[in-house]
Amino acid sequence: MTVRRVQSGSPWEESFGFAHAVAAGDRVLVAGTTAFKGDVLYGEGDPYEQAKIAFTSALEAIAEFGLAPESVIRTRVCLAHARDVDAVGRAHKEMFDAVRPVTTLLIVQGFMDSRVLVSVEVEAFRGTPSQEH
Repeated sequence: MTVRRVQSGSPWEESFGFAHAVAAGDRVLVAGTTAFKGDVLYGEGDPYEQAKIAFTSALEAIAEFGLAPESVIRTRVCLAHARDVDAVGRAHKEMFDAVRPVTTLLIVQGFMDSRVLVSVEVEAFRGTPSQEH
């Protein structure tokens, strides 16, 4: 099985020794992704904007493997505050309503940077998914 890795350029990838996304077999896994682009946090104070930016970054990572949002089969969403569930849920629905991946939502104690409100993970399938309901 061939394994391919891509980096996003995050300083944490280098200091911790991890890839932003890894393709192995029929799966592509995207690591926890926030609204950081380089050293800049976008959507500061706005969980909806942070979620949209984080999901967009995660989808850009799977695009490196030729995949589109329709390939997403799982999302994991970590929130710093339970109060942000509705805003982040709205962002998730806008991005994945037609896809309907399985989703886990967690409230965590916090992130490495206290301005981060949302971190997302994405798993995509590289085969041909069925659209059964």
